[in-house]
Amino acid sequence: MAHINTRITRLPAAQVAALAPFGAATLHEAQGRSGALPARIKPVDRGMRVCGPALTVRCAPGDNLMLQVAISYAQAGDVVVMACDGYAEIGAFGDVLANACLAKGVAGVVLDSGARDAGALRVLGLPVFSSGLCIKGAVKSSLGEVNHPVSIGGQIVHPGDIVCGDEDGVVVVPAHNVQQVARAAAAREEMEAGRIARYQAGSSVIEVNQLARLLEERGLSVD
Repeated sequence: MAHINTRITRLPAAQVAALAPFGAATLHEAQGRSGALPARIKPVDRGMRVCGPALTVRCAPGDNLMLQVAISYAQAGDVVVMACDGYAEIGAFGDVLANACLAKGVAGVVLDSGARDAGALRVLGLPVFSSGLCIKGAVKSSLGEVNHPVSIGGQIVHPGDIVCGDEDGVVVVPAHNVQQVARAAAAREEMEAGRIARYQAGSSVIEVNQLARLLEERGLSVD
């Protein structure tokens, strides 16, 4: 189906901001180890971070026509999320489209595909997450969908879900679960800070994580 859905719900900026301080791995753990996009999707530059509502687009492999359409419909703060069956042998996004995104205030771009013009993208500073880098150009031929649910490596992304990424990878937080995940992420960081303090005070990893009984039950022997 070729269709653009312009009526999607975006969460208030304050709710999005509640997730922004946390790393992608923390958010993944905080929602029961769910929501992670495939590990192959990484930022073009290590320091890039993004957190914002998803504007989803479904493209044919090797084709970025609908990606360009999606950018045209994006609003400030959106994270454009492109699904194309994981086809990475293409530079679907580069510095020209990055400038178009920056002009609209797009928060970032996540591609289940390749990107190119890496040096220019790093200078521009737009957070771009891709399956890799590829110099091959895209065709502009096939229609697709904008703002419909898409699947990336089996992870479903709905329009308006919150997409957060850093150098570890990208995680998707369902829009209806943002406040709960933010609370759980804060609690997890507090717990981890407590563990670090105990390590620094001299406690062992086995002691802090209460592993002795588990190791004994598994039959670990020590001479």
